[in-house]
Amino acid sequence: MIKAMLTSSLADSANPPVQALAVKATAAFILLHDNEPNIQRNFADLLTPFLQIIAASIEAGDDDALLKCLVDLAESCPKFLRPQVETILQLAIKALQDPNVGDSWKHLLLEVVVTLAETAPAMVRKAGAKYMNSLIPLMLNMMTDLEDEEDWSVSDEQAEEDNDSNSVVAESSLDRLACGLGGKTVLPHINATLSQMLQSDNWKCRHAALMAISAVGEGCHKQMEVMLPQIVEAVIGFLQDPHPRVRYAACNAIGQMATDFAPVFQKKFHESVVPGLLLVMDDGVNPRVQAHAGAALVNFSEVCPKNILTNYLPTIIAKLESILAAKFKELMECGTKLVLEQVVTTIASVADTAEEKFVEYYDRFIPCLMYIIENANSAELRLLRGKTIECVSLIGLAVGAEKFLTDAGKMMDLLLNAQTNQDEMADDDPQVSYLISAWARICKIMGKRFEPYLPLVMGPVLKTASLKPEVALLDNEDMSAVDGDDDWQFVSIGEQQNFGIRTAGLEEKATACQMLVCYARELKDGFADYTEQVVKLMVPMLKFYFHDGVRTAAAESLPFLLECAKIKGPQYLAEMWQYMCPELLKAIETEPESEVLSEHMYAMAKCIEVLGMGCLSNEQINELIRILDKSLKEHFERAVKRQEQRKDEDYDEVVEEQLLDEDDEDVYVLSKVADITHALFAAYGQLFFPYFDIILPHITKLLGSNRPWPDHQWGLCIFDDVIEYGGPACDKYTEHFLQAMLAFLADKQGEVRQAAAYGCGVLGQFAGPAFAQVCAQAIPRLVQVIQDADSRNEVNLNPTENAIAAVTKILKYNASAVNVDEVIPLWLSWLPVWEDTDEAPHVYGYLCDLIDNNHPLVLGPNNANLPRLMVIFSEAFKREAVEKDAEVTKRMLNIVRQLQANPEMFQACISQLSQDQQVALHHYLTT
Repeated sequence: MIKAMLTSSLADSANPPVQALAVKATAAFILLHDNEPNIQRNFADLLTPFLQIIAASIEAGDDDALLKCLVDLAESCPKFLRPQVETILQLAIKALQDPNVGDSWKHLLLEVVVTLAETAPAMVRKAGAKYMNSLIPLMLNMMTDLEDEEDWSVSDEQAEEDNDSNSVVAESSLDRLACGLGGKTVLPHINATLSQMLQSDNWKCRHAALMAISAVGEGCHKQMEVMLPQIVEAVIGFLQDPHPRVRYAACNAIGQMATDFAPVFQKKFHESVVPGLLLVMDDGVNPRVQAHAGAALVNFSEVCPKNILTNYLPTIIAKLESILAAKFKELMECGTKLVLEQVVTTIASVADTAEEKFVEYYDRFIPCLMYIIENANSAELRLLRGKTIECVSLIGLAVGAEKFLTDAGKMMDLLLNAQTNQDEMADDDPQVSYLISAWARICKIMGKRFEPYLPLVMGPVLKTASLKPEVALLDNEDMSAVDGDDDWQFVSIGEQQNFGIRTAGLEEKATACQMLVCYARELKDGFADYTEQVVKLMVPMLKFYFHDGVRTAAAESLPFLLECAKIKGPQYLAEMWQYMCPELLKAIETEPESEVLSEHMYAMAKCIEVLGMGCLSNEQINELIRILDKSLKEHFERAVKRQEQRKDEDYDEVVEEQLLDEDDEDVYVLSKVADITHALFAAYGQLFFPYFDIILPHITKLLGSNRPWPDHQWGLCIFDDVIEYGGPACDKYTEHFLQAMLAFLADKQGEVRQAAAYGCGVLGQFAGPAFAQVCAQAIPRLVQVIQDADSRNEVNLNPTENAIAAVTKILKYNASAVNVDEVIPLWLSWLPVWEDTDEAPHVYGYLCDLIDNNHPLVLGPNNANLPRLMVIFSEAFKREAVEKDAEVTKRMLNIVRQLQANPEMFQACISQLSQDQQVALHHYLTT
């Protein structure tokens, strides 16, 4: 009946208002049934008249509400539109070519296309690929719609983008189209047009082409990466273009590529990029261009390998120092500040990457920067002061406490003097977030010495962290009043209603929450007096769904706050945990974002580790197990769903890449399930077995031969904990894991071999004499892993060293069924080990046992093996395989000192060492 009514209304060409209402009603009905493909298929034949009426409304240009219905369908029900994807693309192309169609209509049509590219990319690739050669050049042409502003490049203000302009809308749409459809579909059509645009005499074409390169780097990453040498060579040339806005766009492209293709970009192109940007930074006549070159250098430096940036430090520092001096003078004389604001940010970024290499330049910058902090107190200099505060604190972090400590106290006094009354600083003052971050960095540098400042800084931090966002419910008419306001974000929640949140301040709130995490982590019991207040703030924010970063920081803070509160006594700690725990359980249950969910789960694991046995009531453990059971079920269900998607008519290789990304997210959540079970086993040992039995079928299923390798890895890790913390009682689970563990020692995936090898090691160490025969069976398999031709390749090093450690543990703890003397010479030939610093102490501890017991196979006839043993020890020291203050290190050094008592023998051993090994040995002996 509904279909018949809509069909007749859509066909009522004599009554356009009825047709318009029928379009809205059809869209509303389909949106109501967005998860019911059968209903959508049944209504598919309405699409043709539906689109014809929308096309007529575009031509008439009087009411865009019908076109907005199409946007809504593209977002929520893209598959419904599949039969008419070609028609929609034709409609968009026709309108983009028509000068009589208004810009706002063109923008809405682009929104339909890019939304479809985001919500159903495979469908658009399959049905619409042939239209890209028409659509993409039209979008690039829209990007050339720029105003000629003679004073644009000399302005002392940041370039403000008009989000409703053709150029900005087209650039954003191209970015989204590339991310949605991928480079294979989009890039060939961009390339075909770009070369022509780059050679154009019209600066607007060159500008648009360079901005397009910036826009599509993320979406076309794979395809552009192989073309980078040609792209970079072309872009570098435009750093010297006669038009300042083209030079600006070239800086933009370099900065964006430095981010999108890091660190490959930095490694391959530093020789042309760094001198090119430094040249543009001399362009004092065009401050916007000069500043943008500095911003591009920030992007380049942030992820530049330290050894590369260090080579350019003298040149970069000289340039930054001269610009800082010149622009500081300009500020004093003319009040201009744009380039100065940027140069302090660039100095900070360079220092952050250079770290201790910046020490020699420290005194050349700090006096001027401190002067700015002390004197830049007027309203128009707030941003400059904020950025300078950030710069000095990052320099302090880079050069370390020894160099910065003398200025750290002065810096804090300066910051707090200007901050005597936080109420005077407006909530939207840009200094607030810079101050909050700077205090946390200084806390990290000063450590315990920061404690006296806490009472002064906590007020502003807590105030910002407590910010409650403004929300609004507006109808469509009221929306016009806030249209274009970047401080608000709205989502439609019905035909006439829009829910909005004021996003200004949310980033600052997230930063403040992260800084509270920093204080708790760094100051420990020094932060104890603030734990109650901070816990009451953070726990409710586990459900602050307006910002992922706030929820993540809230979860991350909880275990650190518990550590801080230990000094207050067990009752205080227990009460705090009983306030946290129920809310954290609820947050894990309801969290919609997998990345944040992982943080919540990890926080739960760390809290259990901090508190130990007894921290959870029987009811709470059951609730946690129920959540883990649900999470594991969903893990398997999502894997099945991904297999179904591979059968979809629009499935292609780009869909496969997206499915693999989803799989990675899923595996990360699975790893957090393993973190929680690990914490529970570590806290409760075999008392956890009855609860573990509830999820046992899922864990066993992870080891199935039909499961992907990450399932095998994490399934083994969980059973490794069963053995390590269950001891001999793990015998009840052998039918579930034992044969799989031995078989997985030969797995082609290193992570799986590593988990299996670790399991064999803990069987030897903890499972007891009942497993002696199993341990003996494991040794030949472990030897095979260790002696494989590729076992010492970088990717295989961790699995190999875990296998060596497993043999070590079996020889030391469970060797009754093993011929130890037969294995020891082989075992000794595998040393040294250094990669896995958790397992290395077991290996070197056993070696010390054998030496202390004068084992003849280790010492050799007439102690002939002593030089070789000294090489093993020295190489371990050189590679920092063992920590200097570890017990095993003391034992190793005692053995070396015993050798020193025989100077002749010691000298013979030393002569076998490389120069680096001798230096490392001397360092460990003397510190």
